[in-house]
Amino acid sequence: MSQTLSEEDSIKAREAFMMHVRKVVPWSLLVAVASGLYLITQVFGPIAEDGLNNFQIMLSIKAFFGLWLGIRGFNQKFFKINPFVFTSHLFPFLCVILIIFISQIMYL
Repeated sequence: MSQTLSEEDSIKAREAFMMHVRKVVPWSLLVAVASGLYLITQVFGPIAEDGLNNFQIMLSIKAFFGLWLGIRGFNQKFFKINPFVFTSHLFPFLCVILIIFISQIMYL
């Protein structure tokens, strides 16, 4: 946008776009976390005597990142609490990338 619009128009266009993103993203995040929690109860399986298998370890790591994102989104949406740690979008973006990467390799 900054290449084709003036600085002022670029700021206005970005804010107009972000108004809609702020309405949709928190709800979709909460739905994703809730459905993920349900699916974990369905696929985690029993813990063997020798401990967790590789699938359960990967699923637990994925759940940790997903729950962190869900708690962060829940606090922002319902309590208007901005995060005290990791205030930029870089860490949540990296969490999503890690979740996707783990999803691709966890069945190996």
